[in-house]
Amino acid sequence: MQAGKAAEKRRDAARPLQLTMKRGYEVLRDPHLNKGMAFTLEERQQLNIHGLLPPCFLGQDAQVYTILKNFERLTCDLDRYMLLMSLQDRNEKLFYKVLASDIERFMPIVYTPTVGLACQQYGLAFRRPRGLFISIHDRGHIATMLKSWPESVIKAIVVTDGERILGLGDLGCYGMGIPVGKLALYTACGGVKPHECLPVMLDVGTDNEALLKDPLYIGLRHKRIRGQAYDDLLDEFMEAVTSRYGMNCLIQFEDFANANAFRLLHKYRNKYCTFNDDIQGTASVAVAGLLAALRITKNKLSDHTVLFQGAGEAALGIANLIVMAMEKEGIPKDAATKRIWMVDSKGLIVKGRASLTPEKQRFAHEHGEMKNLEDIVKDIKPSVLIGVAAIGGAFTTQILQDMAALNKRPIIFALSNPTSKAECTAEQCYKYTEGRGIFASGSPFDPVTLPSGQTLYPGQGNNSYVFPGVALGVISCGLRHIDEDVFLTTAEVIAQQVTDENLQEGRLYPPLVTIQDVSLKIAVRVAEEAYRNNTASTYPQPKDLEAFIRSQVYSTDYNSFVADSYTWPEEAMKVKL
Repeated sequence: MQAGKAAEKRRDAARPLQLTMKRGYEVLRDPHLNKGMAFTLEERQQLNIHGLLPPCFLGQDAQVYTILKNFERLTCDLDRYMLLMSLQDRNEKLFYKVLASDIERFMPIVYTPTVGLACQQYGLAFRRPRGLFISIHDRGHIATMLKSWPESVIKAIVVTDGERILGLGDLGCYGMGIPVGKLALYTACGGVKPHECLPVMLDVGTDNEALLKDPLYIGLRHKRIRGQAYDDLLDEFMEAVTSRYGMNCLIQFEDFANANAFRLLHKYRNKYCTFNDDIQGTASVAVAGLLAALRITKNKLSDHTVLFQGAGEAALGIANLIVMAMEKEGIPKDAATKRIWMVDSKGLIVKGRASLTPEKQRFAHEHGEMKNLEDIVKDIKPSVLIGVAAIGGAFTTQILQDMAALNKRPIIFALSNPTSKAECTAEQCYKYTEGRGIFASGSPFDPVTLPSGQTLYPGQGNNSYVFPGVALGVISCGLRHIDEDVFLTTAEVIAQQVTDENLQEGRLYPPLVTIQDVSLKIAVRVAEEAYRNNTASTYPQPKDLEAFIRSQVYSTDYNSFVADSYTWPEEAMKVKL
């Protein structure tokens, strides 16, 4: 008993000391400070919260157990999402401790696919502010609105206008669930400090008629405002953010519609520290899966012909990064580009077809126009088939069988989210390719047991392998601009973490339980290259980059609030009469 108490005292002494001027209810209502019944008797007395808590003392592990028991009682994923979000609202460190305890279990709840359902019902789910809502009518006052946020040091922002939420389309103000979920993974997977993160919703209206008629909708009730007024809002937002938080503040664009996503990325990427996860993050995780798959197919990326079902921001981002990876293997850019084909809503993208955007024109080749995907697969004979068009079931039985007939080991990526939008399931892929398909998906699928008895664990090409590590590296070294090399480097790091055992199990990505280690390795490589290329701004350069970055990582362990009290020499404390 005495030994246990002594060990607990040693742990308390080892905890970082946190000072706060708050007292009483203010402490318990602040999620950054609150640790529930884990406050010691001395802390309760000093913080004036003694009596506001039951006369019981629970360690953090016991609190995690309590949350898990409550989690297991619930049968609906949306209810589980609500449980975890309410925990985030009242006890931040416990929330991240729970996520870290089983990231593979909780990620599908706090992010895709459950977050899609939560966004659709965000009006019902909204309890308290977790970010800033800035509307088109706030132009001229964004700098003032940023001062409403209680934290003065912000190093990462995720911003959306809600026009293209996952594969669900325009959800307007309900899209706020995405920046909140993304930043939760910044911390859970990458260790970025949560109080240095800010989710932002830019509400310019919605074209979703159902929302405009919904009496519970929490956003602006008019059609989307576009054109110059929209651009002015974005310009003012970027200027206000960097003016308040500095040019090193990372601004991640999330779930903007195709037309704006590319345009804003090109407009801001060389002026601010910014990236678009739908374009660049998705590209990085997809290329990571391809690089891992090459260890199965035993050839080069430039030996493959790639066909995309979809030609939006995700497809174009992946295609551009594949071209970079092929160039790195030694083939010219033009030759690499010719190995990539795309299908959009109007069919195969070919030269001479009307109304092609500049981004699509790059991948338009000489060929007759074709509309049917099954016919296109037979004609193009791809070895890699990637779905990013959010058309559920697009990879039909015939297409999967044709891919198997054309290739010894066909590579099939069904990357659309949420699960209902996936082009095929893992089971369908393995079944119709006779177990030879190399499969990855955007949403999680259960393991599949083949007729031979072998069990395969489908790889989930989740962007959470990318953006937490990139963010941690960018923030740690003070990178001012994020170029495409960062995302190719990230893809290479992720692929390198896939073991031969993982590949034999059907995994093209490291197990999610290792994601914190993967994020750290990405951050270190990003920082190393930044210092090598003289693009970092944090100086002097740390002698041990890994140790320095580890020191920046958020701890989910509780801090100690015991006053930092000490005595002076007796002579110095004598009262002078």
